[in-house]
Amino acid sequence: MSERVTVERVIPEGGRRRRRPTKQGAVLSEQLIVETALRLVAQHGAEALSVRRLGAALGADPSALYRYFRNTDALLLALADELIGRAQEGWRATGDWREDLRSMGLRIHACYLSHPQAAVLGAYRTTGRPHETRAVERILGILAAAGFPAPFAVRAYHAFIDQALAFAAQDAAALALPKAAREADEAVWNSVYGRLSADTHPHIAAAFPLLAADMQGSGYPFALELLLGAMAAALPAAKLPAAAGS
Repeated sequence: MSERVTVERVIPEGGRRRRRPTKQGAVLSEQLIVETALRLVAQHGAEALSVRRLGAALGADPSALYRYFRNTDALLLALADELIGRAQEGWRATGDWREDLRSMGLRIHACYLSHPQAAVLGAYRTTGRPHETRAVERILGILAAAGFPAPFAVRAYHAFIDQALAFAAQDAAALALPKAAREADEAVWNSVYGRLSADTHPHIAAAFPLLAADMQGSGYPFALELLLGAMAAALPAAKLPAAAGS
């Protein structure tokens, strides 16, 4: 979509609904565009985010998309926010702050890995859209209910969400690689590291069986437990006035 399209061309939400269905028999909507874009990105990668491809897939005139998104960046933010929303679907607080953060983090990671191409495009963006703001509110609420004072809670939130998104982006990028490249990367652990001599690389040689097995999966679950453990250890001190002001 052209970056020269102005904000004024975007129709207010209440007036966006098309009177006629598209050639595919569907009524055009922001949600339909986002869902179609996610499908196209999964199939074709970043180049799928064009009005031509989206219009063809929707059976609509490409110019009609400007009624909903002023440019491709606005659409990308909507895709990123959609992933955040899907990660929260069905989530319920238990009242146990560690379990609630653990489940939230794992849901985010899993959702992004189920849409690796879209995750690579949008995991690092700040959308300011409804799903994201709801997630921020929920996480800060979990931390406040646990007794973390605001200064510590903000830092803990920052560490928690950046860790989840960073691992999600990295793991999604690996999944988004062509199959041959992904398999070649995985084979390096045996073809290179498995052949290193204990004389020159004693620590790798000693740890190799465990290392090769562990590197086949994501490091996120363990890293998340380390973070939650550090937060739990800091909780008593965080409640003290001196710690809160440090």
